[in-house]
Amino acid sequence: MNKIKKDNFRPADDALWFVPLGGSGEIGMNVNLYGTMGKWLMVDCGISFPDETMPGIEIIMPDVSFIAERRADLVGLVITHGHEDHIGAIEHLWDELQCPIYATPFTAMMIRGKLGRSNKKARIVELPVRGSFELGPFKGELIHVTHSIPEAHMLLLTTPNGTVLHTGDWKLDPDPVVGQLSDEARLQELGREDVMAMICDSTNAMVPGHSGSEIEAQRGLTEQFGLYRNRIAVTCFASNIARLKSIALAARAQGRYVALCGRSLWRNAEIAAELGYLPEFGEFLSEHEAMQSPRDKIVIVCTGCQGEPRSALARIAVNDHPMAELEAGDVVIYSSRDIPGNEKAIGRVQNLLVAAGIKVVTSDLAKVHVSGHPAQEELTKLYHWVRPKLSVPVHGEIRHQMAHADLAAQCNVPAAIIPANGQIIRLGPGLHEVVGEVPVGIMGLDGKVLRRIDRQALKHRRKLGFAGVVVVSMALDRQGQPAHAPQVTMVGLEDEEQMADLQADLADIALEAYEGLSRGARQDDQAVKNTVMQGLRRFLNDMQGKKPIVDVHVMRV
Repeated sequence: MNKIKKDNFRPADDALWFVPLGGSGEIGMNVNLYGTMGKWLMVDCGISFPDETMPGIEIIMPDVSFIAERRADLVGLVITHGHEDHIGAIEHLWDELQCPIYATPFTAMMIRGKLGRSNKKARIVELPVRGSFELGPFKGELIHVTHSIPEAHMLLLTTPNGTVLHTGDWKLDPDPVVGQLSDEARLQELGREDVMAMICDSTNAMVPGHSGSEIEAQRGLTEQFGLYRNRIAVTCFASNIARLKSIALAARAQGRYVALCGRSLWRNAEIAAELGYLPEFGEFLSEHEAMQSPRDKIVIVCTGCQGEPRSALARIAVNDHPMAELEAGDVVIYSSRDIPGNEKAIGRVQNLLVAAGIKVVTSDLAKVHVSGHPAQEELTKLYHWVRPKLSVPVHGEIRHQMAHADLAAQCNVPAAIIPANGQIIRLGPGLHEVVGEVPVGIMGLDGKVLRRIDRQALKHRRKLGFAGVVVVSMALDRQGQPAHAPQVTMVGLEDEEQMADLQADLADIALEAYEGLSRGARQDDQAVKNTVMQGLRRFLNDMQGKKPIVDVHVMRV
């Protein structure tokens, strides 16, 4: 098989390609492409959250420049379900893509809300639950599955060059609380339909057994709500409508009312109520009403289970929320799992709560959460039903993908390819292999600006946080002599009492370095800048053992 030549990325007429732009080798940022017969189809368009190595960045998402440059051949964007790691990037990236979006009613309403806030005018085509579509060479069928949000679907794609099953996020829940059961009968039929490849969720591939049913989480919450007599707060993902319903039913069973704290919770709950998934919506209280209620009669549902600094729970933990508050003796229940990379942020909030005398209950201590992703027992069952020729583990870090590939081999799947973002994978027909690579990257929301993540810029931000910054301004006359003493500005190096002495020392070092230059070098602004910078850095490293950012401005007066 000839490899694809660089810059020749037209999908082959005789093969079906799979190209992950995000979500392979990582959890979150799911953006996937399928290509055949000159056309592309995108599946999902999600975000993730940065870790401490990206100061100032609020959310991250894949760079979709590759497909944006080929949007004339992009037949559409199909969404498997409404979680942020599958739809959260649409409002930021749609201007680049400008393709129609296909989603079921609940997901479509969530997307409209996001685009409406951003004044985007995208065309959204609603597909019925268990619906189908035809876009260019792609025929798609939505196969309903249970997850922690209504209307989650696997996507069966049939093309002239083979059929693939893209699972999205799923589990096999016998009592999902919200929405329909997984269409297990249809999944079993696929074993007779020659599925070429299965692109499958790897999140829990290392977890033995079954993921558990939502009804188990509901029972666990009911038990916990009966143990405490003070105010209870529960934090979970804002889009987990099944969990929100479970909390409502558990609170009702224990004689408590439910209040929602967080705009995204209210927005998603309202959508779910409008579509009939959450009839309890009319009983929910506001934050203000919750604060006026007896402490033993209220459950507050908060955003912030991943430690997000602007979330309701994080603000409550630092006493910065305008309405809601918790006191010593209250309880916070984390009805969620820690997404890899968020552990430190979650720990910071939990430490603040515990320090304030608030009890923290996690899923390690009580059955207050079940995963929305398949564990090994469910994965095994799906492989035995579908019997694909190729396993392609996605939606997981490399350790999850490797465990998934091993499990697929145990299920007698003939081949597996562990994808990395940017790889062009030939799914078939016939030979399965990596045939090329497209450019990929990460975009970050930096304040209000979406920009490509510049590793050097982030390095400078981290350095500023750890070591500070020094700026020296040198004014030189036409003869190359200092017009006045160098001016030194510092941030993050010394306290106020010692700052003046250090500024004077740095001004002397700058002047000494300049005077060591030859007469000719003194006329070269860049030579002056480099020499003074080196002298300052050497002095600071020798004196403090730190290497702050140092900048030198040279002016001719």
